[in-house]
Amino acid sequence: MSRRRVLGLGLSLGALAGCSAPDGGSAPGWSFVDDRGVRATSGAVPRRIIAQVSAAGALNDFGVPVVGTFGPLVRDDGSTEPEAGSIDPRRVTDVTGPGYGELDMERTAALRPDLLVSGKYAEFEGLWHLTVEQERQARSIAATVGIEQSGRSLPETIGAYRELARALGSNVDSERMRADEARFHAAAQRLRRIGVRMREQHRSILAIGGTKQEFFVVVPARNPDLDYYVRELRLPIQAPARPDTGGGGYFERLSWENAGSYRGDVLMWDTRPASLPPSEMKRNPVFAAQEAAAHDRFVEWHAVAPCSYASYAGIMTGLADQLEAAAPG
Repeated sequence: MSRRRVLGLGLSLGALAGCSAPDGGSAPGWSFVDDRGVRATSGAVPRRIIAQVSAAGALNDFGVPVVGTFGPLVRDDGSTEPEAGSIDPRRVTDVTGPGYGELDMERTAALRPDLLVSGKYAEFEGLWHLTVEQERQARSIAATVGIEQSGRSLPETIGAYRELARALGSNVDSERMRADEARFHAAAQRLRRIGVRMREQHRSILAIGGTKQEFFVVVPARNPDLDYYVRELRLPIQAPARPDTGGGGYFERLSWENAGSYRGDVLMWDTRPASLPPSEMKRNPVFAAQEAAAHDRFVEWHAVAPCSYASYAGIMTGLADQLEAAAPG
């Protein structure tokens, strides 16, 4: 199983992070040095932007609208994919191509974009949701910016998108955005209190997911949101002993027969469409026999959410609500 399929929601896990800063040079026009060390340039501040859906959601939360997106945007029932966050599908053009990592180049060019933005994972070439060849073709249409989304903390990730939004002309210090940041920190404090209480009670959380073929346990340290929850907020999320290093070390893959190898008092499940919901995972008798599964002690993990204060304020508030309801004691 490749990491590209994982990140494309074809199978297992995701990670989030990034940091970038506008270029300080004196050249005329607009320029920005991204996390690849690549300088994106334009004769003026880019206004027509295409972005991978979670990057689009983050930019939108920081006051930068996009004209087009690629990646999962709308679910089969017509609702917006959580990965797209605050993006209204009716207000953007979906330029996703027929296969993972592909763009509809004709539709992309028709939008006359000034800039394309996506995440970047250090372990793999190319931008997220783009093959190397597709990225090369995209660069012939518009400048590209890549935000590093592995090996960094969640606050750094959010800071990366904020600085890109600032460079794109948004007032990221506005009253609304300061309020978003305050809600983020309030939710973080709430989770911190829950983490202290759970540790005092010797309770643990296990982050999991599964497909019809296999069960997987998430490695918190390789996923910046979970790493932030553990290191900074002290949530007691367990780490598996034998990560699948061939897939980047983001999780440990197990057969369903071994789905009871790790146990937690609360199970944090991967909410992406390619990962089974708890009701389907419980069809496996080994998994269903766990006390946490039997008592439906499940909370949600939004593995590929937009990296913004607004997005994670909502996610962390929801997680706190769920933990307070699910955590025994």
